[in-house]
Amino acid sequence: MDRTTIRAPVNGIVTNVDLRPGDYATVGRQLLALVDTDTIHVDGYFEETKLPWIRVGDRALVHIMGIKATLHGSVESIAAGIEDRELSASSTALANVNPTFSWVRLAQRIPVKIKLDPTARDIRLIAGRTATVSIVDPPGRRPEGDAP
Repeated sequence: MDRTTIRAPVNGIVTNVDLRPGDYATVGRQLLALVDTDTIHVDGYFEETKLPWIRVGDRALVHIMGIKATLHGSVESIAAGIEDRELSASSTALANVNPTFSWVRLAQRIPVKIKLDPTARDIRLIAGRTATVSIVDPPGRRPEGDAP
């Protein structure tokens, strides 16, 4: 161990360490998790019907469950695609479309990535927590009476 140096590829916090004295590290066996603290973000899942009013750069308010403070951020990206659950893989490389599905279709949820402002670093952020995301509407973008 005197000649061993371990370096992480990112700044972060090591968690879920599964090591005991005398354990050997072997290729392919995960021994710990590293949470990258420089890229912590929030994923909001918005109905596809709401996307016309959301733009990259829009301001966002984030309320993390169990934390009274409101975090601020901005829309960093909007997913370019999601999986079609009615479509399955086929050995012929052709689409295998499910012949039956519910006729009541709900709006799909599209991931919207929110980059948190640096002031959020004062709050203990834990990857995987539940949050509510609201996009702040710029004046004049949405027609009057059109709900988000």
